[in-house]
Amino acid sequence: MRTVAIISQKGGTGKTTLTLHLAVAADREGQSVAVIDLDPQASSAGWKDSRPGEAPYVIALPHSRLQQALQAAQDGGADLALIDTAPHSEGAALAAAKAADVVLIPCRPGILDLRAIGTTAELVKLAGKPAYVVLNTMPARASQVLADARAAVAVHGLDVAPVSIQQRAAFAHALTLGQTAQEYEPEGKAADEAAQLYRWLRSVLPASA
Repeated sequence: MRTVAIISQKGGTGKTTLTLHLAVAADREGQSVAVIDLDPQASSAGWKDSRPGEAPYVIALPHSRLQQALQAAQDGGADLALIDTAPHSEGAALAAAKAADVVLIPCRPGILDLRAIGTTAELVKLAGKPAYVVLNTMPARASQVLADARAAVAVHGLDVAPVSIQQRAAFAHALTLGQTAQEYEPEGKAADEAAQLYRWLRSVLPASA
């Protein structure tokens, strides 16, 4: 089983949205997926409550139970575990990063968000795991914004994922229905971005963990 932690010490960066879209993308490619929700708000678990069917599997628990949950997911045959974390929770974020094969750090392109990424970068360095910033809610056709964001992230020694997520209504609308953009609007641009991001993620994960 391979494990991905989605962390950011700043709130409102899109951690849960990213987690759930990657989970469904993996499920649609035949992977058995477990989402472990460490956020006390349990947004991922709430989404699953409004969703018919069993996949993907979602469980909410405190980070002190993370290792047991990962072991249970592996024993249950999961191919991929995605850990959704809370903002402003260094203990949970560090535990998730240490348990992961790869860490994703969602970040909006605004200057305040980019400046706040330093705290998360320090946690990733402590964990010693490969990490990538996923630029989220990017404005359309804003190449200079993308260039500026990449430069700001590079200051912290982090790589930026080659796939960024634009600001699209389908991401938010889908979640309210217990869906993701791939299901809500299968031929839409949001669905395509989610699929592209998952294909890239799969390329950077180890062949076996």
